[in-house]
Parts: sequence; C-alpha cells; structure tokens
Amino acid sequence: MIKILTDKNFQKEVLENPEPVLVEFGTDWSGACQILAPILAQLQNDFNGQIKIGRLNIEAHTQTTMMYGIKEIPVLLFFKEGQVVDQILGMAPRQVIAARLQALLH
Repeated sequence: MIKILTDKNFQKEVLENPEPVLVEFGTDWSGACQILAPILAQLQNDFNGQIKIGRLNIEAHTQTTMMYGIKEIPVLLFFKEGQVVDQILGMAPRQVIAARLQALLH
C-alpha cells in the first residue's frame, strides 16, 4: 500500500526511515500522476518489506514541496538513509523505476 505523506509525517516516514523510500511528488488531477499510480502500486507489491513507497500531494503539502524545489510533476525522489540519492523527473517506464529501486537495495 502506498503511504500517504504529509508535511507532518515526512520527517518520520521518509527521513528517519531505516529502509529506502521512493516518494512521488504529484497531484490528484495530473494525468501523468494517474498513469503512474498503478505502476507504483505494483512496485510496492514487488518490493514489499524492502522499500517504502509514498506519495505527497504538492498542493496540500507545500512546505515539503518547497524544501525539495519541486516545480513540475510527477517527480520521483529516491531516499536512502534520509538523503536523496536519485530522482526521475516526469514519467518513466516501470522497468526503469524498478531498476532504480533495485539499486537502492545495494
């Protein structure tokens, strides 16, 4: 299950999380974000227990959005030990995202 992230829980759920985290910055109305949603759900199942996947609505949680300089959507940020280690701007195929997630485990 994709974790819903907020300005309030971002620190605990992402930055202090011992496992790698993929965060999608997006909105509910974005077509690209809607296309990405089932891909991320599949990947959450594939990597269950190894990597957390979360989603942050940039319109509702502007503090975190500004902190990471998000200006376009979707943006995928890959976190390891609280640090951004990779990113994907815009859409990407499932295989590309899966490969980036696999790299987080090493």
